[in-house]
Order: sequence, then C-alpha cells, then structure tokens
Amino acid sequence: MIVIGGSASMDLAKELATVLDCTFIPATTTAFPDGECYTRLEVEELNDDVILVQNTFPDSKIIETFLLQDAIKKLGAKSLTLVIPYFGYARQDRVFKNGEPVSANIMCKHLDLCCDRVITIDLHKESTLDSFTCAHKDLKAAPVIAEYFKTKGIDMVLSPDIGAAGRAKIVGDCMGLPYDHLCKTRISGTEVKIQPATADVKGKSVLIVDDMISTGGTIIAATAALKEAGAVKVSVACTHGVFINNALERFNGSPIDSVVCCNTLNNAVSRISVAELVAGAVKDALAGKW
Repeated sequence: MIVIGGSASMDLAKELATVLDCTFIPATTTAFPDGECYTRLEVEELNDDVILVQNTFPDSKIIETFLLQDAIKKLGAKSLTLVIPYFGYARQDRVFKNGEPVSANIMCKHLDLCCDRVITIDLHKESTLDSFTCAHKDLKAAPVIAEYFKTKGIDMVLSPDIGAAGRAKIVGDCMGLPYDHLCKTRISGTEVKIQPATADVKGKSVLIVDDMISTGGTIIAATAALKEAGAVKVSVACTHGVFINNALERFNGSPIDSVVCCNTLNNAVSRISVAELVAGAVKDALAGKW
C-alpha cells in the first residue's frame, strides 16, 4: 500500500501513511511560468494499491488532482483510492437559478475517470456521490469530534440549525450528553432572535457542532445569544474550517471561548485528526467490505 500526498493535503496524507504503516510519497507540485500546474511523482513505478489524498479546493487543486490521478495510473498502480478530505464545489449540488451548472456532479464525473473508489468526509449532501460510477463512501467526523471533547467539560451539544441536528445527536450520543438545535425567530425586518429549540443553557458549557464554517457570522451570533441566555462557556467545532474573510481573527474578539476543526483543511485550529477514520475506511475498501 502506498499513500500519496497532494499539495493541498500533505500533512493528513503523511499521518495516514503512519497510521497505515505504509510508504508515503509526496507529490512535487509547482507552476509553469504561465501559471499552469506542474506535478510529478518521483518514483519509477507504483506496483501497489495507491491512496491519493488531495482536497479539490481551491480551484488549482482540482487540476492537480486530475494530473496526479493520471500519473498514478500510468505508473502502474494496482488500484487508486482517491481520498478527498474537503470536496470543493460540493455545496453547488443543484440548480438554484436557471442557467447554472450542477458543479458538484460535474466534479464527480471528471474525478471518476481515473480512480477505483472515492472517500469523502462530511459532504454537504451524501447523495452527491451518486454521480460517481466507482465505489464511494462518505465518512462522518462526528465520532472523532465527540472523542476530542469527551474530557473538555461539555454539558450539552447544539447544532446551529435543525438541518444539522443529526450531527449534534451523534456527537451528543457519543458523549452521553443531551443535544438540541438552535432556532431563528424573526422579530422584525432587522432583528432575529436565536435560541435553543427546547434546551435550557443557563449555567451550562455548550458545544456547537457544524460541518463547515466559512465566514463564522452565524456561529458568532449564535454564541452571543447563548451567552445572553446564561451559557457559561461556548465551544465551537466543525469538520471543515474554511474560514474565509479573516474569520479566525473575528473569533478572537467574539464571545466564543474556543474554536477547533478537523484536519481536512490545514489552519491554525485544525486539531482533530481524521487519519484513523480514513485508515479504517481504506482497510475495509481494500478488504472488499464496500
């Protein structure tokens, strides 16, 4: 077994190779003078089962992924498992306005051309993977998030909305804690009230869990509402810490007590590893269990 790390996911690929106790090969990726991607695997052959770990975000990493898949196949890989920790374009999974492409499906169809199976983590909608013709599996990070917080003194788990309530339930069940979701009630044209659907947070240490945080505006507003309702501490965890527009800096001056995310994307707070989770799925796949 060989693990190859693309430039977008090098650290996770290294850790995965350590967990699997197998060879690690880093891709050497640069750019031509005109900005086009150049990537190379500095080996003579790959006569083994290969796991390529690479995000498809931002756009340049998608091109790198296509090129690496082709190189891996041409070097004689017995099979290619593509691990996409963070799947770019996954949120564009339907037509919102006439004339738009369904970007998630298009990416699946192109990535499908050179791999035998695909592993993703906490996709926006798991049904997106149906656009792959190869074997595919979406892993859930909730259990590893729960494990990370088991000794952190949490009293209750919340999701930012009802759509993510299932994630809060899994984390809460794994930790043996109650769970709930937040509700938004519009008071006026400019005022929105955010509060737990049923739970009383007074005097509690609360954990908010979500699949992704981009700007962080919703999480900051939710935390402020929870503190106003009497929560003594609010921690935030997500699978994918996208953190655009200086979101991490905004958190520093907010009511949030701590923010962490999984290492599907590299940033200053990606402290929860999904390597063991991915390793288990890889072993099952190569054993023919899915």
